[in-house]
Amino acid sequence: MSLTRREALGLTTGAAAFITFGGQLAHAAAAETEEAIKAFSGGAMPESGKISLDAPEIAENGNTVPVSVSVDSPMTADNYVESVLILAEGNPSPAVATFHFTAMSGEAAAKTRIRLAKTQNVIAVAKMSDGTTFMDKKEVKVTIGGCGG
Repeated sequence: MSLTRREALGLTTGAAAFITFGGQLAHAAAAETEEAIKAFSGGAMPESGKISLDAPEIAENGNTVPVSVSVDSPMTADNYVESVLILAEGNPSPAVATFHFTAMSGEAAAKTRIRLAKTQNVIAVAKMSDGTTFMDKKEVKVTIGGCGG
């Protein structure tokens, strides 16, 4: 297989653009995820504990990745989980789902399926009625991405 000068120039330009902007896109997604966590938690850094995120270690297909989250809370009128935010750090839009609870919910647990573009961290952040926040994170290895266009 031989390449013309024009094809070689096009490949070189494409590779240079990927190297230049590809790293910035990954950095932008991580920064966007961090900003979403800060906005959700009111600027405070969430603590570990109380929230448990369950996601597969390896997802064969990123189109449908099962995720469940539960928060240890008495769910009384004085002490309950207000909401849980699920983020996918490497997706084009990191915020995946938000679940809202009240004291009458009985328990703070939810299951869903999400799409993942590539191997990345899935993050769950819980906001309690007293304003405290808790976070859990799992890395999910994706063999076939689900957010491709």
